[in-house]
Amino acid sequence: MKVTVFGATGGVGRFVVHHLLADGHEVTAFVRSPGKMGDQQYAVEVVEAELSDTDAVARAVDGADAVITAYGPPIDPFLSDTPLTDGTRTIVKAMHAADVRRLVSLVTVSVPDPRDRPRLLDRLVPIGIGVLIPGALAEVQGIHEAVTTSDLDWTVARMFAPIDVPGGNPIRSGFLGVDPIGVEMARADVARFMVDQLTSTAYLHASPAISN
Repeated sequence: MKVTVFGATGGVGRFVVHHLLADGHEVTAFVRSPGKMGDQQYAVEVVEAELSDTDAVARAVDGADAVITAYGPPIDPFLSDTPLTDGTRTIVKAMHAADVRRLVSLVTVSVPDPRDRPRLLDRLVPIGIGVLIPGALAEVQGIHEAVTTSDLDWTVARMFAPIDVPGGNPIRSGFLGVDPIGVEMARADVARFMVDQLTSTAYLHASPAISN
């Protein structure tokens, strides 16, 4: 499968690329700084550009079988613009134009899925984030809306607290208040879940919460 990855140099994105290559997929990485990929840049096709470059986004998506977006907003209390939301809309538009259907994206549990039955803590999380880093919350909400209101074959993974520990741990997935979802999750396992969705319809048109 030919897969285009946006956010390929991020904490989760680099593991997405690793798992895709290990599974034998062809990878196009859309990045601003190829040097941050290390040796991975020599194993993939690199498109070096900003998300605001609509022509570059279109080139990266053209010919792909699927797209994974693995970026997240900076933890900045003064963030006021929405480049990731705008970029996601550009990606969705490019996918429509290129007739690429499968999209797997990443956000946080700050956004709901209709199948959730949220507990008090689940309800408090987005409130706290909205107070502390409202710009980041707006970006996460915008990314989710751009994906879920498209008519693509989408899945959005929602995580609580990604951590830097070795992967290969059991992965829990489901909906808040319904399934036994924990809090922490290895970044490598977040990536593993996302890559696995490329060949699964279990969460088609759904936003499952995930954890170890």
